[in-house]
Amino acid sequence: MPIQTQLSWSERIAETIVEQCDNDGYHAFPSERWAYVQGMTLMAMAQTGEQYGKDEYIDFMKRHMDLYIQKDGSIATYSLEEYNLDQINQGKNLFRLTEDAEDQRYEEAAHLLAAQLAGQPRTSEGGFWHKKIYPFQMWLDGLYMSSPFLAQYAKKFNRPELWDEVAHQILLVERKTRDPRTGLLYHGWDESKEQVWADSTTGCSAHFWSRAMGWYAMAIVDSIEHFPIHHPKRGTIIGIFERMCNALVRVQEQESGLWFQVLDQGFRKGNYLEASGSSMFVYALAKGVRLRYLEPQFKQAAEKGWQGLISRLVEETADGVKLNSICHGAGLSLDRDGSYSYYVSEQVVSDSFMGTAPLLLAALEMERLS
Repeated sequence: MPIQTQLSWSERIAETIVEQCDNDGYHAFPSERWAYVQGMTLMAMAQTGEQYGKDEYIDFMKRHMDLYIQKDGSIATYSLEEYNLDQINQGKNLFRLTEDAEDQRYEEAAHLLAAQLAGQPRTSEGGFWHKKIYPFQMWLDGLYMSSPFLAQYAKKFNRPELWDEVAHQILLVERKTRDPRTGLLYHGWDESKEQVWADSTTGCSAHFWSRAMGWYAMAIVDSIEHFPIHHPKRGTIIGIFERMCNALVRVQEQESGLWFQVLDQGFRKGNYLEASGSSMFVYALAKGVRLRYLEPQFKQAAEKGWQGLISRLVEETADGVKLNSICHGAGLSLDRDGSYSYYVSEQVVSDSFMGTAPLLLAALEMERLS
């Protein structure tokens, strides 16, 4: 009897995602609408299919996308007039689908999402509001949702001015949210300084939330990948990315290699080592090293983080790969005041795609790096 080759972590995680779904691969997703977590999960599945030559994972992505993309290129459950950056994220899967020259609806859907960004409400310096309902606010989360999509759209459809737009968004939010003492970035910034969570002088929220910085770190590596090497802001973006990664390594918990829910508060009461942000940092560090945006010494931090995830937060069970210690969700609003007690009081869950999808992305990058 032939010896079975052990599947990679990526394949095991992808198989678990498939198993968690019913026959049409749908019910386990967190919402029955076009949504950013679903979009990230589908993208990770398709990348696994490409990396390991498994078309069934790419088909998994396409089957889900086809639940939403209509014959005329409109998107079921999506409303452009929400002007919500979260709703751009699932559109990243469209670029792989546009390779089918016979089917124009994916290209039309991409144009629809780009039209949202063209009209997205902005701060006085041109920064995208996170959502229409959050006036004059930029959140780190929104950079991941929109910037890689727009950078790839610029490349796909020969719109070089959109690389300038992406660069402007990435650099502006860093300038507004970076703390010079720690080098870490605050979760959000309110230009109007009206929100309960906003500092009356800076407009920034009060703490460094791990997943927010994870979104931003992934936004940079996923956007710059699509930039031409001669773009005048490319080097600056790579430079601020390395500066930020140095700050992240300084707050990496040394024994576990993981990162805390509130990054700079260590083992303060209530704080914990959080899975989604840690996975995002491993992904961004590993991809940054592979693409030479980061110096080689950052590989050690990525490897340490990956080993921490596998040894501390991942379990292999009869049902597949289980991920623990995931912050279910966090935001900034009247009842989400950005305080330390708020971030550590949000529900902690297992097996949410909010954590599993970044874990799969991290696994793919670590396997490419090895």
